[in-house]
Amino acid sequence: MPNESRMLPIGFAMGVTYRKLAALFQQRLSGHGITPEQWSALNQIDRAQGLIQREIAERTGKDKPTTTRILDHLEKKGLIYKKPGNRDRRSFLVYSTELGQSVIRVTTPIEDSVTAEVKACISEEEYEIMMELLLRIQLHIGGKLGHTELIED
Repeated sequence: MPNESRMLPIGFAMGVTYRKLAALFQQRLSGHGITPEQWSALNQIDRAQGLIQREIAERTGKDKPTTTRILDHLEKKGLIYKKPGNRDRRSFLVYSTELGQSVIRVTTPIEDSVTAEVKACISEEEYEIMMELLLRIQLHIGGKLGHTELIED
């Protein structure tokens, strides 16, 4: 690895890496009519049926307007549906449809293949250390911002 790359600011290095991973995932998802950010939201909805919008935003690391836009797209595609909340009629619970569940079943191996690409260039031990360090950074910086939750995918 060139020494110059070690001198890059961490945010820049992480951002470039994220964009390359996202582009690979987008390329592999292209035949399924869903973007990586839509996939991330749909995956969270499918894993925990009945989430409210705030929970989806927290779990995907998106702000409220972005989450609203993503949910609108997923609903138009017939991948999710919304039901009014039981306690608060202003909020709604979000569920994946059968089509949405099918999309997740078919595309989860695509996401796994992107992870496999990362694992192809580092050892299992390095991967585990990297994930531990990323979570530690996420918690530390999140604490500085007043966020205490971990962002899941």
